[in-house]
Amino acid sequence: MSVGTSGAPGAHQVLRPSASRPGDRAECGFDPDDLPDGLVVADEHGHVIRFNTAAERITAVRAADALGQRLEKALPLEDLDGRRWWQLTDPYGGLAIRRRQPERNLLLPGGREVLVCARYVRTRPTGPVHRVVVSLRDTEARRRTERSHAELIATVAHELRSPLTSVKGFTATLLAKWERFTDDQKRLMLETVDADADRVTRLIAELLDISRIDSGRLEVRRQPVDIGAAVGRHIQAYVAAGQPADRFLLRLEQPLPVLWADPDKIDQVLSNLIENAVRHGDGTVTIDITATASPREGEDTGTSVTVSDEGPGIPEESMNRVFTRFWRGSKRGGTGLGLYIVKGIVEAHGGAIEVGRAPGGGAQFRFTLPVAAPAFMA
Repeated sequence: MSVGTSGAPGAHQVLRPSASRPGDRAECGFDPDDLPDGLVVADEHGHVIRFNTAAERITAVRAADALGQRLEKALPLEDLDGRRWWQLTDPYGGLAIRRRQPERNLLLPGGREVLVCARYVRTRPTGPVHRVVVSLRDTEARRRTERSHAELIATVAHELRSPLTSVKGFTATLLAKWERFTDDQKRLMLETVDADADRVTRLIAELLDISRIDSGRLEVRRQPVDIGAAVGRHIQAYVAAGQPADRFLLRLEQPLPVLWADPDKIDQVLSNLIENAVRHGDGTVTIDITATASPREGEDTGTSVTVSDEGPGIPEESMNRVFTRFWRGSKRGGTGLGLYIVKGIVEAHGGAIEVGRAPGGGAQFRFTLPVAAPAFMA
């Protein structure tokens, strides 16, 4: 007990326990100072008897100063309207059936915002409050998530507006003045509508991929993949579209282990990395495919694909942001979501991806996938 009775009836003496009491670990099975969230506990008289390390960090109040203080003094919280929270909630004198306060945003002195929830511990259902347990959580991580979601919505709205405006404009024009256009003019407008519809479809597919990656629900349907042939198809498509054949160099190590992966998703990864090298790099785009150690424990063999170019490369200070949402490098264009999705797909396969500087000075992306042969083939 932190509070003992003195000789005078009704009087009590506050003992100031240390921030970490030896009995805490034995009684609880863990040390409250190991908790990632702030923990503040007040006794039946409203005096603080526990103030863990995270609470010190979040409130900038030392445990030694908080222990033994009245709860409302050690933790002077206000709501967003400037009202004192402990006076509003009155945990010790309020409704006898109340057991908790749901999480809400409150303010510490100085205006710093924290997420707070509280639990009222009673020895019997409608008895007096025996303990008040308060949880504190910093809002910065949540604010970053909210900002990320807001940026995603703004980016998507902007990217959708342009092709949809084009589609609406051309279809309205064709419907209103069909007879006035030649066949060549109609074809040009319909080709534009078709291209813009493809752009919207790609954006929606990216959004679905992001949703599945963020929720951990990205499905991988594994089957044997000829990674060399897959890269070859992408190179042939670029050559057919007008790129010189000598701009691409495919180096394929033999023999390669049989790779079990999702062919559609691996195509998506290759398409994004090769497109980045063609669009943002210069010189020869080199793709190396080799056998390597597996990135996953318990497996010996993996397959590594490296895509390099001879362009200006990625600045050193930007390399740690390449796989984040909305990173576009020095050149604008696109949603900035492609590499974020690439990383999610590779990691869903149990693989790893890294970025660096190519021998020729350009950007170099290297991803490694475990072979991941099905158990029945072992």
